[in-house]
Amino acid sequence: MSDLEIRPTTTEDLPAVVAMLADDPLGAQRESPDDLTPYLGAFERLADDPNQHLVVAVREGKVVGTLQLTIIPGLSRRGAVRSIIEAVRVHADERGSGLGTQLIEWAVEESGRQGCSLVQLTSDVTRTDAHRFYKRLGFEDSHVGFKKTL
Repeated sequence: MSDLEIRPTTTEDLPAVVAMLADDPLGAQRESPDDLTPYLGAFERLADDPNQHLVVAVREGKVVGTLQLTIIPGLSRRGAVRSIIEAVRVHADERGSGLGTQLIEWAVEESGRQGCSLVQLTSDVTRTDAHRFYKRLGFEDSHVGFKKTL
């Protein structure tokens, strides 16, 4: 798969990224690919923040994967820097190809380049296949998460 490029997302990539976010049962309920306005605003905020890395995987000119990597400096763990991987998506045509592994490996390597000593990720509790995938890549169950919708 040497023809794969992982690079920063551009505004031109947003329709494909949002389509991937919406292409599953959870995303279909919460994403709106027909109106990119809120995504453009969010993209601008992300692009202006050096601790945010929204990337796409591109093969033969087509966006086939995406994820967001957030770098978080902190005081705990003796001032450790950590990262959080979120919104990992692989285009339906590429599922099972190893692309998800490549994206996560890129994120872990980039976290190391950014000086992180801990990599975390979030995944909805209903995504049991994703949880098995992350465990195969060496991630451990470690936290209980809570959310409050505002």
